Amino acid sequence: MSAGITAVPGVLAGHWTHESGTTGCTVLVFPEGATAGGCVPGSAPGGREIGVLDPCHLAGEVHAFCLSGGSAFGLATADGVLAELVERGIGFDAVGHRVPIVPTAILFDLPVAEARPDATAGRAAAAAASSETLASGRVGAGAGATVAKAGGQPAPGGLGTAHRPVGGWTVGAVAAVNAFGSVRHPETGVWLAGGPLGEAVLGGDWRGNTSLIAVATDAPLSRPQATVVARMAQAGLARCLYPAFAAVDGDTVFVASTTRGSIDALEVTTLGHAAALTVADAIVAAVTTTTP
Repeated sequence: MSAGITAVPGVLAGHWTHESGTTGCTVLVFPEGATAGGCVPGSAPGGREIGVLDPCHLAGEVHAFCLSGGSAFGLATADGVLAELVERGIGFDAVGHRVPIVPTAILFDLPVAEARPDATAGRAAAAAASSETLASGRVGAGAGATVAKAGGQPAPGGLGTAHRPVGGWTVGAVAAVNAFGSVRHPETGVWLAGGPLGEAVLGGDWRGNTSLIAVATDAPLSRPQATVVARMAQAGLARCLYPAFAAVDGDTVFVASTTRGSIDALEVTTLGHAAALTVADAIVAAVTTTTP
């Protein structure tokens, strides 16, 4: 059985990593479409098609999420994802045209990146998307990520994935961790990157931080409910990052439900809490997995 986010039925995932291992992108594909929500807790985000995550938006579903390095240049990866999905026949039928909806978010890895992810990279990641277990570590959107810049001693970040059962459903998460803060294990309290900070945060270069989160579940969620789950899922960042939600972070959270319908408020709460725990698991995997 697949582990991580591809354990959720209706989710395919793939990476493109530059041969230098310094940048990349990660794509989640929903072949049958998905109900989506999101939130942007960061103060310095970069994204495309974020507006479709508003429950009032006319678009009723999304067909992929794209997470990329390359800062603003990485937004070009979405063009390649669209091209790949159109060839597969995935997207809205709009007056005879196939139009995939692909919310995209980027992180800043330009100081270390030896390339900028582009449309070719996005297409390659979408083409690689499968139900196999998605690799964690210094791969895809997390290839050039760094963390613990708040303490002035940056450490490698990365991309992680995790999943857990929630009643008869599954919730999975992907986290590309490029955080200003240090990283601590939420259960053991062990510092995984960086360490405790005093009252003054005196980091080195404070520019260029962002953690990107994508959550998926087969629990039936309405669009407002998916947005509630996204808000709750961001608590996974606060469980692990110190400080979390810094003024210099650009955190973005996407949520997708691959099953149409809705559940009751207590079930949404249970699912949102599980999503936060799963996001924390994915963050731990991102900074502790060694990728050749």
